[in-house]
Amino acid sequence: MGHPRPHDGPAIAVADLRMRYGDKDVLTGLDLEIEPGGVTALLGPNGAGKTTTIEILEGFRGRSGGRVSVLGVDPAHGDERWRARLGVVLQEWRDNGKWKVRDIVAHFAEYYKPYTDPWNADDLLDLVGLTAQGGQRVRTLSGGQRRRLDVALGIIGRPALLFLDEPTTGFDPHARREFHELIHRLTDLDGTTILLTTHDLDEAEKLAERILILAGGRIIADGSPDQLARAASTTAEVKWIQDGRLQIHATEDATDFVRKLLATDDGAVTDLEVHRASLEDAYLELVAQFEAGEAAAAVDTFQEATR
Repeated sequence: MGHPRPHDGPAIAVADLRMRYGDKDVLTGLDLEIEPGGVTALLGPNGAGKTTTIEILEGFRGRSGGRVSVLGVDPAHGDERWRARLGVVLQEWRDNGKWKVRDIVAHFAEYYKPYTDPWNADDLLDLVGLTAQGGQRVRTLSGGQRRRLDVALGIIGRPALLFLDEPTTGFDPHARREFHELIHRLTDLDGTTILLTTHDLDEAEKLAERILILAGGRIIADGSPDQLARAASTTAEVKWIQDGRLQIHATEDATDFVRKLLATDDGAVTDLEVHRASLEDAYLELVAQFEAGEAAAAVDTFQEATR
């Protein structure tokens, strides 16, 4: 069986999404649209509604109000054929320790065959870097290898849309870098749309082309990592060594300042560095404004800066 016909239109479209638990409003009118392809990161403090939003998009939770379309279907009414086009990689490991790696991949592939053309087990293990571990039992894998297997099982049906929840929690730096390379391969190979939730702001900055920040039950910042970082601070810090002394200068136009500095340089400027606000700076500033009760000011600041 070939691939299902691609959906025309946004991968995810949400309008006025609301969710109430008892007398508590968790989502208060969330609007969101994600076009096919690339990695989008959804960030927000604990209790902001990230998990609720993702579970509604996946069809695992109902909603109190609003309109939701995922791959052209309302998740509340998604059938097995629709669900086969989604990939979900949860934060927790599955308890499949007694299975051999290749056997569990081949077993999961059988569930997808009525609906799509799943990956061949050997090809998929090669894609995620687990070929050498194909004959091992799952319980013998390292943490990074277990996470790669989680991703393999999440993408085995060649999903059009992949949900990644805190994918590298507990990883060492080497395993994290390898995992990031895998995610980039997925978007390059099949044009998979990925929605990532993470508390690791450095990871979001490296992986995602688009950052969404959720607070107060709605999206309050939306842009590239660079756009959001610039929104946090209009100034950049330029450092350099001249005549053996450290020089530091704050400027709103680092490019122009550096150009003029080098144009008048007789060779004495070395170790030039330009430091701009990071995504972490932007995120912390935004959250601080919300915690200080300045939600409207925070929204206005970031919307103005990212237009």
